[in-house]
Amino acid sequence: MRKKLILAALVITALLLSVSGGLIMAQPPDNSQGHAPDQILVKFVPGTPEETKAKAHQKHGGKVVAVIPGIDVQVVKIPENQVKEKVKDYRGEAAVKFAEPDYIATAILEPNDPYFLEGKQWGMAKIQAPQAWDITKGSSAIRIAILDTGIDQDHEDLAAKIVANKNFTLSRTVDDRYGHGTHVAGIAAAITNNLKGVAGVGFDSSLMNVKVLGDTGSGYYNWVANGIIWAADNGAKVINLSLGGSSPSATLESAVNYAWGKGSVLVAAAENNNTTAPLYPAYYNNCIAVAATDQNDAKATFSNYGTWVDIAVPGVDIFSTLPNHRNRLKTTNYGSLSGTSMSTPHVSGVVALIFAKFGGTNIEVRAKVEASVDATSGFSTTIGRVNAYKAVQ
Repeated sequence: MRKKLILAALVITALLLSVSGGLIMAQPPDNSQGHAPDQILVKFVPGTPEETKAKAHQKHGGKVVAVIPGIDVQVVKIPENQVKEKVKDYRGEAAVKFAEPDYIATAILEPNDPYFLEGKQWGMAKIQAPQAWDITKGSSAIRIAILDTGIDQDHEDLAAKIVANKNFTLSRTVDDRYGHGTHVAGIAAAITNNLKGVAGVGFDSSLMNVKVLGDTGSGYYNWVANGIIWAADNGAKVINLSLGGSSPSATLESAVNYAWGKGSVLVAAAENNNTTAPLYPAYYNNCIAVAATDQNDAKATFSNYGTWVDIAVPGVDIFSTLPNHRNRLKTTNYGSLSGTSMSTPHVSGVVALIFAKFGGTNIEVRAKVEASVDATSGFSTTIGRVNAYKAVQ
């Protein structure tokens, strides 16, 4: 039975800044509306006086509860169920650059019946990761930020790799109570060559656990934007986004552009609906949009596709780590999942290997990973399947 996981976007710090000085908590995300019922995102034209901003908020009944650093987007509390009206009101202000709902992002996962499939890592062989490791095993100095539901903090195949933890959600823990983030992390950079569990594409690369999706698997774009910015500001060379939403967002795109400007490579899932419909943030120019392939290098039946997709990667029955405690996927330690969520961290691991081998700018690294590909079939456009070995030669 197919099951789609709804993932939280990021709470930038809706718990961080408050006009009154107290802690203001957003309502838990409710995906029925597709956005927060009581808050919107507003950016004023740069240089707008604080007095002008305050008058606009007073006029429209808004209250600033947080500000996303780096892009100066305000999270504005409004009366419940007035999102459409308030967005229109703010957009009518000459000093407002943009106003939009605080949309909800979803995890891009299509799990099959999870069970232990020890050693079933066909994707590693397909992308020639072992041959790449003969050339470079990466470096612990290269940090891969996993923006997701968290990473199991004491998993035998992950714990020693985690160099940073940050929680932008309403959850009380940085740990993974859902299961998705731990699976993604293992594909990207599980501890390798340790006689335990699975191997990770990034081999010696480090992991940053940036929890932007809550324990119930649902959340807001402002959470995701904060996570992207925090990761970029704290040394992430690679930012993995196995999540997305169907609504475009100036806030989300601004965060992506900010991280790209800081030198990070952003890798994002393309979605599992077998359509050409865009997914955000994958659709944005400064993200590598990742589709899924099967064991025959053909398009996975569920994978999205189209001219906006940049690369394809194994995403069917991918075996990786799962939390060693109870979680919503109801499988522990190791198991197999499918989806473009699983494809994306393969690319992140390859990007980390390229950074370790050659250094260079994010522009150069992205160009190298997208040029080092093998042929695929079943896509409406010509895109290749990533090849780690070619990428590090």
